[in-house]
Amino acid sequence: MGWLSMTSAGMGGHTRPKAYLDAQFSFAPDAAKQRDTGLRVLRSSMVGHVYYAAVESYDDKGTKSVFAVVCLTRWNPKARDGYIFAYKDLDESCGPYESQCPARILDLLTEPVNDYAREWRARCQARLLLTGRKLPRTGDRLIFPEPVRFSDGYEGREFEVVRRQRAILLQRPDTSVLCKVSRLMERRWSIVPGPTTTL
Repeated sequence: MGWLSMTSAGMGGHTRPKAYLDAQFSFAPDAAKQRDTGLRVLRSSMVGHVYYAAVESYDDKGTKSVFAVVCLTRWNPKARDGYIFAYKDLDESCGPYESQCPARILDLLTEPVNDYAREWRARCQARLLLTGRKLPRTGDRLIFPEPVRFSDGYEGREFEVVRRQRAILLQRPDTSVLCKVSRLMERRWSIVPGPTTTL
């Protein structure tokens, strides 16, 4: 399925993407429309430009299943052409590439319907394990399983951590050169604690 774009009038009074998408995935069964099943969003979150939701499918007998919805979004309230919002919706059974779904949403899901959904959940859980680790401190040594290559051609596996406010920088062992590794907390590495400071 492609992208659906709209003006503010198309958003039905909603002023933010999350509110609009919550409403789109929430509707009751309606016999007049020959719709036996309804949907309701149990919990949702925007992670960057990606919307994640635990959506319950239900009928008059109760819950049928709870599955994940993933929407890629574009939000530009000052768009010149007036099309301020666009989204592309998928559900977990498509095996979306995006895998930053929060644990509070994953915890609500019922049994996956296929292997794509199962694999997507496993990728989300693996990422949560990595990003949930304690942040390295200045003086700690990080060891990557494979060498990390930098734009200047340098490759290395071991680095000393240097914290500058919120930034985590890595110092090469042979020089005072500081490097930044993108998405550090999403990568695999082990840590050798540095010396502890006492006051």
